[in-house]
Amino acid sequence: MKKKYFYIFKLKQFLLPLLLVTFTVCLVIFSNTNLSAAKNGLVLWANSIVPSLFPFFVATELLSHTNFTYYLGKILNKFMKPIFNIRGEGSFVLIMGIISGYPIGAKIAANFRQTGICTKEECERLLSFTNNSGPLFILGTVGITMFGNSTIGILLLITHLLASFTVGFIFRFWKYTVKTQDNKNISYMDSKDDINLSNLGGIIGSSITNSINTILLIGGFVVLFSVIISILQTSQLIDIFTNCLNPIFHFLHIPEKFSPGFVSGVLELTNGLNIICNISEKKLSINIIMASFLLGLGGLSILLQVWSTISKTDLSIKPYILGKLLHACISAFYTFLFLQNFTFFNFNL
Repeated sequence: MKKKYFYIFKLKQFLLPLLLVTFTVCLVIFSNTNLSAAKNGLVLWANSIVPSLFPFFVATELLSHTNFTYYLGKILNKFMKPIFNIRGEGSFVLIMGIISGYPIGAKIAANFRQTGICTKEECERLLSFTNNSGPLFILGTVGITMFGNSTIGILLLITHLLASFTVGFIFRFWKYTVKTQDNKNISYMDSKDDINLSNLGGIIGSSITNSINTILLIGGFVVLFSVIISILQTSQLIDIFTNCLNPIFHFLHIPEKFSPGFVSGVLELTNGLNIICNISEKKLSINIIMASFLLGLGGLSILLQVWSTISKTDLSIKPYILGKLLHACISAFYTFLFLQNFTFFNFNL
């Protein structure tokens, strides 16, 4: 038995270095396609991600130096505590996560943990359901640009948010035995970091600096996963994953042509959604339900962004992973119910 565990340990030790060496070799072998993929990733980051996320990053950084979260918490505590088992201040994470999209919810939750506004258990509950695709991305990019139908965007947004709240309610029982106590050591009113005329310039400068660091981190992940997907497609390794999925898709009566788009979406959300939305299928409901699933899941790229964001805290990534898996399944289920029962969302299915 000890020998068996020894070999498993050795395998784990050499697996990551082996993967990194293989990745480096592939960068050299497929240098032309990788260069093009990296450029496309940079363009996507510069044209879409920076304009949509950077202002929100700066805004949340500035708001963290005010008493806004305190007053919002006082107002919404009666809503947050019984439903999500989180103090009222957590509503700020929820609202910004809904408005801004990935990975702002995780960034604010990590900030709340570092400043002690919420307990570890509360921040982990927040991680499970406050990291969502933004309404601008769902309505504009997915609904109008990819599907060419604003009503589909509305449907996806409704089911996405309903699934998020459902996951939040389920995770109210996360580490339920640990009693949550109000942190009386935090004084929102007398904090030295509150914005005033004497420190306004310094706080704005630090907020912009922190936001630039975060947006650069996201850009790095976008470029990296653009290259990884390019390598998988060029080397045809992606076919291995799609072949593994085909039996599952066959059981669920999903055409096999959706497999490559699904695999791409699991790795990087935007690329996968673009493929899924452009697949010609008689039953458009399959495209919509699969898009709903991927929007809830977020993808491996966003998972690593969130993991990196919380790395300087004692928060566990487990509630995020479990929450995203639940979010994806519940969102797809809600989308199916809406398509079947509401004539407003009948797209000639």
